[in-house]
Amino acid sequence: MTPVTGRVPARLAIGNGLGSAAYGIKDNGFSTFLLLFYNQVLGMDARLVSLALLIALVFDGLIDPVVGHISDRTSTRWGRRLPYLYFAPIPLGMAWILLWSPVGAASFPVLLLSAMAVRAAVAFCEVPSAALVAEITRDYDERTRLTRLRYLFAWGGGLLMLLLAYGVFLPNAMLAREGYRTYGYVGAGLMVAAVLASAFLQHRWIAHPSVVRAPAERAGIGGAFREIRECLGHPAFVVLMMGIAAAIVSQGITFSISNYLYLFVWRFTPLALQLYPLLLFASVIGSFVLVAPLQRRFGKRETAIYAALLGMVFWVIPLTLRHFGLWWPDGSTPSLAGMFVSTFLSNMFSVITGISLSSMVADVVEASEVETGRRSEGTFAAGAFFASKCSTGVGIFITGLLLSFAGVPANARPGQVAPDVIDTLAMTYVGCVALLAIALAVIVRRFPISRADHEARVELLSAAARGDPQARTVHP
Repeated sequence: MTPVTGRVPARLAIGNGLGSAAYGIKDNGFSTFLLLFYNQVLGMDARLVSLALLIALVFDGLIDPVVGHISDRTSTRWGRRLPYLYFAPIPLGMAWILLWSPVGAASFPVLLLSAMAVRAAVAFCEVPSAALVAEITRDYDERTRLTRLRYLFAWGGGLLMLLLAYGVFLPNAMLAREGYRTYGYVGAGLMVAAVLASAFLQHRWIAHPSVVRAPAERAGIGGAFREIRECLGHPAFVVLMMGIAAAIVSQGITFSISNYLYLFVWRFTPLALQLYPLLLFASVIGSFVLVAPLQRRFGKRETAIYAALLGMVFWVIPLTLRHFGLWWPDGSTPSLAGMFVSTFLSNMFSVITGISLSSMVADVVEASEVETGRRSEGTFAAGAFFASKCSTGVGIFITGLLLSFAGVPANARPGQVAPDVIDTLAMTYVGCVALLAIALAVIVRRFPISRADHEARVELLSAAARGDPQARTVHP
């Protein structure tokens, strides 16, 4: 498609963002409930559950660049990305249902195969959709606008399912199997509907015959993998992958350990569980409002760094004060209120970090194009998902290790676990979160693309196109 000049139309921007609701539903399920479901409900060892999810995520991450490269090289009358958005969501919905309604007894192979099927199907929905951000517009700020809409819908989808889980499917029985079956069916329906609606809303702008603009094609699978390696080895992108990895490992630990903290540390009441998703969504709205002015003031790189550190500080304060006996009693109204305020601020800044990092991925496309003459939006989007998914798996795996290290027993009940066990779990988690936030700040500081750098490259590419529309290679 031809990039939009100026402001991206609202319908196109909303359509692109809507597809991320499926990714948010999937991610929330994997990160928040899957470990609890297979460990505490189905009785599998937490370490085996964590290992199965880690293997599935690494496998999925490895195929993401292949999916991205395939979509970059797809040539149809509907363009490069749209066919996948129409045909991939049905298999995704079916795989999601099977994950939450396992056939036969739950076991390591059953969980592993189900998780791999879901992750692979998600790749064919989300990678082409994310690649469209860099394809729709080259504007530095409009890419952030599209990215924040993707985050808004992703969080909205995930938190809608969280709200339904706590308020409808699992209101008084978080450890009952039947509620998770319903959770799977409803989630599958919403994912399919979101991706298909996203394709329909974008159809008018992106359903045009695609032309693969690249230098002489490299033959065979070997050539394809050389192109993928060349893209993912771009210095700016390597920095981003490492920064994204640090952010998502922290998020993966936080999401997968969250229900343990809610049940065993904060002693959430049923009302608190139902209000919590609304609080998280309010924090996402806050990030949606703040990220654009912050980036205009500081740029994407500095915004990501400062927000990551602030998010970490606000998140560890309640657990640290609790450790030293300076917090209110567990389960009390002041304790829950203080935790809610801290969570709102922490999650708002953490989401701002994620939006900034994702928008920076799109800006690497032109940096690579100047050097290679090839636009590889899908490959870069897939590379970011590779870092994200593998890191989520690492985060969940680390949570399994933390649970084992702290000595949290299987089939445990709130109020029946020794206080020193719960305190060990909380403080080892605090240490992990703090170290990862500092690592992210150090890494992202090395990202070399500023607003001025990006705009200079866009102008260079535009000038080359005006001088020779058939030009395949641009040199800086």
